[in-house]
Amino acid sequence: MDLPLGYHRKGEPASLAVKLVCKLHKSIYGLKQASRQWYSKFSQVLLQFGFTQSKADYSLFTKGSGSTFVALLVYVDDIILTGPSLTVLDFLKKFLHSQFKLKDLGSLKYFLGLEIARSSHGIVLSQRQYTLQLLEDTGFLACNPAPVPMNPRVQLSATSGDVLSDVSQYCRLIGRLLYLNLSRPDITFAVHKLSQFLAQPRSSHLQAAHYRLCYLKSSPGQGLFFSSSSALQLRAFFDADWGSCPDSRRSVIGYCVFLGDSLVSWKAKRQTTVSRSSAEAEYRAMAATTSELVWLQQLLRDFGVASSSHVLLFCDNQAAMHIASNPPFMNEPNTSKLIVISFVIRLLMVFLSSCQFDLIFSLLIFLPSLYRLFLYNLITPRWL
Repeated sequence: MDLPLGYHRKGEPASLAVKLVCKLHKSIYGLKQASRQWYSKFSQVLLQFGFTQSKADYSLFTKGSGSTFVALLVYVDDIILTGPSLTVLDFLKKFLHSQFKLKDLGSLKYFLGLEIARSSHGIVLSQRQYTLQLLEDTGFLACNPAPVPMNPRVQLSATSGDVLSDVSQYCRLIGRLLYLNLSRPDITFAVHKLSQFLAQPRSSHLQAAHYRLCYLKSSPGQGLFFSSSSALQLRAFFDADWGSCPDSRRSVIGYCVFLGDSLVSWKAKRQTTVSRSSAEAEYRAMAATTSELVWLQQLLRDFGVASSSHVLLFCDNQAAMHIASNPPFMNEPNTSKLIVISFVIRLLMVFLSSCQFDLIFSLLIFLPSLYRLFLYNLITPRWL
């Protein structure tokens, strides 16, 4: 490393100063290794105190059971503590104060742009202030609200419109919209569609992103509600839109997972390969949804949640259900390319069985409109 101007070894001319390497005894805030060293120190203290680190989420630490259960979630230097006993939480905070310099902010109301409101009926999670700040920064705070997330008369593709001279504005806007997906599943499909054009955005893509901002103006405080009286049973719904991408003809999959009546996980994603049939597209969506269910089951076990022994997976494609339920179908010539996917699904089913959970497939003739949010562009507000 080069020494700053004016610094050199004692008794050595500045012109003959050699490059030196400094060894840090403690990490300095702002260096690349600072966050890593902080997390290593913090997790080591928690593990020595008796906490167990979650394998599903390495930022989650749990300790105890029943009335002495404590869960600690850390994101860099922001920490959330929760548990049924205030006495146990106060004891933990005193211990952390003895090890680190911390500031207690009281009950959780705001965390990383997320606003939390609690009552006896449940918890409401929203990003109202984040949405209003986004509208103000982009100059859309006084715009006319739009009824749907995406204009149904516009069909986006990689070649529609003129190439933007400055792509930083578009990339920055899409990045902020992606973070808004944490509490707004209604814009998931629209933001997923726009994120496909980050490599070379065009004017039509930017106009579609601005239309998304007009939709956010209509309901900036919309969020998620987690009921306190909801049943602890996982239910998943998935679907696939076969060959819907106009540029690559790859299929788009979408799924959402409910814990009781509360929506806890959702996703819209374009598949990495082209599916030769709608059954293959649905089957790949089934594999992705099953993987998400396994991860959620592991997370619930870390929280000590005793959920129902049955995990329900709803599908609207009979061919995909027959392939998943009948191993002889995998020997057919038209389905042999799905052997690896079938092996993944069956491994996940074996894992759920070892955890005393059963994966039950159920056929839906018509998927409710909520689950189509992650696959299609909504035409009218009635679908919301």
